Amino acid sequence: MTDRGETGGGRGQPPGKPDGRLEFRELLARPDVRRWILRVAFASVIGMLFAIAFDLRVGLTAAVVAVIVDTVRKARASDGGHPASPAERKTAKQLNGLAKKGWHILHARAIPRDDDGVSDGQIDHLVIGPTGVFAIDSESWDKRLPVRTLSHMRLFHGPFEKKDRLDEARWEANQASRLLSLALGQEIPVQPSVAIYGPSVPWRVMTVRNVDVYSGGKARTYLSKRPKVLTDEEVARIAAAAAKVLPSKFD
Repeated sequence: MTDRGETGGGRGQPPGKPDGRLEFRELLARPDVRRWILRVAFASVIGMLFAIAFDLRVGLTAAVVAVIVDTVRKARASDGGHPASPAERKTAKQLNGLAKKGWHILHARAIPRDDDGVSDGQIDHLVIGPTGVFAIDSESWDKRLPVRTLSHMRLFHGPFEKKDRLDEARWEANQASRLLSLALGQEIPVQPSVAIYGPSVPWRVMTVRNVDVYSGGKARTYLSKRPKVLTDEEVARIAAAAAKVLPSKFD
């Protein structure tokens, strides 16, 4: 989904040089760049294996096909901006109840780049309601592995640390905040969170690296039980801006 949450300048402002050029290490840290690096690395391995087994031309063809297949598969993972994965659908089902009460829910929202393109990043669910603005990522993890934290700074699923996942969630929320703040001319904070399905989560809500982490089944409670900070008019205004600055990922 950079240490994507570490920003330079204002909140959500992408790091880089004063003239807008990204440092090489910061470019490599962007999640959309990381996905392409992994995609190309995977294709290179496939191509190398085919080149060894057959010849270089067959290997190059196999590598290109691997990139195309993976890109198409990701593009088809969702339909028309509606939740695609089982975890996303479970969260969406909970959020439907809030939508009936005047909350605004935007699913599968893309994050525009400064060069007028669209990044590979996706906010699974952007929620705007009386208690604020939230970017929720729905995650399905192996239920056999425990979830634990260390000093509110490290999140583990079994032996696997989830720093990259938290950084990505934070980066997405910061980008949404930056775009909404620019569109509305005032600071619009967006709280990142990760809803986990599968393993038991031994807490109600835990903030890890500034990202709220909780059991996916408690997403609606997490949102609705917080203090109210926005009026109905503010909710509607922010939602209208969000629909414009954060396009549907797959439209």
